[in-house]
Amino acid sequence: MSASESPKTMNTLQAVNLALDDALASDPNVILLGEDVGDRQAGGVVGATKGLSSKYGDARVRSTPIAEQAIMGAAIGAAIVGMRPVAEIMLMNFTTVAMDMIVNHAAKLRFMSGGQTHVPLTIRTMTGAGFGNGGQHSDYLEAWFAHTAGIKVVAPSTPADAYGLLLSCIEDDDPCLFIENLPGYWTPGPAPMRGQRIPLGKANVVRAGRDVTVVSYARTLNTCVAVADRLAKDGVDVEVIDLRTIAPFDEATILESVARTGRAVIVHEAVKSFGVGAEIAARINEHLHEQLKSPVTRIGAPLCPVPFSKALENAYIPSESAIEEAIRSRMSRKSR
Repeated sequence: MSASESPKTMNTLQAVNLALDDALASDPNVILLGEDVGDRQAGGVVGATKGLSSKYGDARVRSTPIAEQAIMGAAIGAAIVGMRPVAEIMLMNFTTVAMDMIVNHAAKLRFMSGGQTHVPLTIRTMTGAGFGNGGQHSDYLEAWFAHTAGIKVVAPSTPADAYGLLLSCIEDDDPCLFIENLPGYWTPGPAPMRGQRIPLGKANVVRAGRDVTVVSYARTLNTCVAVADRLAKDGVDVEVIDLRTIAPFDEATILESVARTGRAVIVHEAVKSFGVGAEIAARINEHLHEQLKSPVTRIGAPLCPVPFSKALENAYIPSESAIEEAIRSRMSRKSR
């Protein structure tokens, strides 16, 4: 496809497919494996790998049995001998089946070999509430992996970010967990610039503001932007930061922003208790306590499984009204 033929918009599913296509084309050591990723199985449960096995062959785009430990074991072994595998774990909840492989092998081999053995592995997985998939198929578990030394955790919020961040993950010499939001797969956005990587560990200030800093990632980031745009009509100027990379997160960008605004709200779909937001809030308080105009606040899901009931599921996901209320509350409160 020439530059003149490139689409102006695409959805995240198309962006992920394009990134995988470009990675396979540019490096013969890139391989894909996972349940149903081949075209004989329709290119994955949502079609993220559709067309790739027909283009690159079953040896490089390989469907596996339903065996997450086997997928991870094969991918780690391939990475150790010089391949760059992209292993798909269909849903994030199923990473728990392969937790030993991911945490005790992929993430630690670099440390346990004195830096001699790298594991250039990318783990793609999807999750997110909103489709009534229930408590065993919809959790955001990023805090578990962010707590593990040796693995990068990435969560894009737009199609262009999904493309650029996925390419960077595949080219990284250490394991990366790439989290895709299932309900957001079909939401269109500006198409990525072909071949453009987005550096890992660097946040994006998607909306500049002077009154309060909102930090988020994945689909919830877009909810925060919608709230910020609405509050602007009432004279509340919200700065919105997209983490992009959860671990390691861009502490410098967050602290610089909060030092200016004096207020911070952290929002994620994952359970609030012991979540990523708690770590960010702690860092802000450690560095900027005397500069804060109001206490840092966090918004996340309640400490319970994702409900199956549509009404309860809607209540579980951080809402625009809850985010707006938190921002307005920060504007009206004083820390001392």
